[in-house]
Amino acid sequence: MNIKSQKDFFSGLMFMGVGVAFAWGATTYNVGEGARMGPGYFPLMLGILMAVLGAVITFKSLVVETVGGDKIGKWAWKPLSFIILANLVFGILLAGLPSIKIPAMGMIVAIYALTFISSMAEEGWKVKNTFILATVLAIGSYLAFVVLLKLQFPVWPFFIG
Repeated sequence: MNIKSQKDFFSGLMFMGVGVAFAWGATTYNVGEGARMGPGYFPLMLGILMAVLGAVITFKSLVVETVGGDKIGKWAWKPLSFIILANLVFGILLAGLPSIKIPAMGMIVAIYALTFISSMAEEGWKVKNTFILATVLAIGSYLAFVVLLKLQFPVWPFFIG
């Protein structure tokens, strides 16, 4: 059978792989049943749903004809590296890294860093737009996680709060 869409084929395989990994990992927890769900119920169902979705996408890529074969393009290294770096910096700033004596800088600083670093992946990014987006995300995250959900983690750097 010929692959008619490379993008769909490989994205379907990725969905199936991630779905199977989630479902397999969820079996180490108590799954329970629909009326009395355990901690493994949601990841198991999500994993199964992702695997089924991946199978459908992979099947479609083998059956439905696409113009030009929907080839996979070159890797976008610059955006990929900025997005990965932004997530690493976010984690380090949010919780700190005690092994090399980096203190926790809190949620607000981490969100601003995440937004600015990830925005650099875009061609022609503007500082003003990024600052507005970071401010909206910081306020929204503070309201959602600290005020509404009452989660306990550092909001401000250690020397402020």
